[in-house]
Amino acid sequence: MSGSTDAKNHRTHPNETSGVLVRFWGTRGSLPVPGHTTLRYGGNTSCVEIDVDGSLFIFDAGTGLRSLGTDLLARNLQAIEAHLFCSHTHWDHIKGFPFFVPAYHPSTKLHVYELTRDDERIQSLLGQMRPGYFPVTPTALKGQFLPKYLQNGETQIGNVTVRTLEQKHPGRSFAYRLTHRDHSVVYATDSELDLLLETPDVAIERPDAIRVLPRYVEDFVRHADLLIADAQYTDEEYPQKIGWGHSRLNTVVDLAVSASVRQLALFQHEPHRTDEQLDVLVKIAQKRAYEHNSALVIFAAAEGQSLVV
Repeated sequence: MSGSTDAKNHRTHPNETSGVLVRFWGTRGSLPVPGHTTLRYGGNTSCVEIDVDGSLFIFDAGTGLRSLGTDLLARNLQAIEAHLFCSHTHWDHIKGFPFFVPAYHPSTKLHVYELTRDDERIQSLLGQMRPGYFPVTPTALKGQFLPKYLQNGETQIGNVTVRTLEQKHPGRSFAYRLTHRDHSVVYATDSELDLLLETPDVAIERPDAIRVLPRYVEDFVRHADLLIADAQYTDEEYPQKIGWGHSRLNTVVDLAVSASVRQLALFQHEPHRTDEQLDVLVKIAQKRAYEHNSALVIFAAAEGQSLVV
């Protein structure tokens, strides 16, 4: 993977760099938390843009989607066409949709991907705009919203393949693996990996030992150039959060190490976590990977950050 994970490369148009561009617009979990303690990593909820040679993919429609929409309009595109994949439709992952300004333009075309024909993700996005919740009704949206279906958990969009994997999360959640030529990015948020551990007692009895997840989970992320993964809790916090649908930092690191992932972006940051506390968690994660003899690159995803696969 080229490009620095430390720099924030604000490009006026994705085509300025060829290949697969990943840009983070919202990295926070559960609810937006703007303020002076979250300036570096951001307070907006989940939204990631992936541009593949001019084709636009959006993963989740959290509050970060508002900034993405504003940026898309600033690129002076004649028309905006995007492919939207939601991990699930919990509030923090769809809340930005009513503020996605391109949705109000008739030239916009938004393909919304659903797992089955009764998934109704478009209805979930629009449902939050009912009069009891929002002052503007869906009739104001002039863009085209086109439901698409993932046949057998996979779809082909031009020269890009997107595969999906169901995760452990209340109300169901799905990870996505985007592959273009020999490059892959995995988006896997809102996933309680710790409920899938093959020997869960080991994490308690020998916390430094590598944690083993099912082969199908490892295979889904194996050799990914970038894994964007839910790492919301520490080992100390998790016992009070079991069943809430999020993973321990150390478990995510172990998955990335075991699956030979190249880069790991820690994501779905805990709302109360400050920038300085996230810095500490990154160091903990990096130390764990090093102790497992891995060259894995680890960083905490930050709003405005972009990198090229």
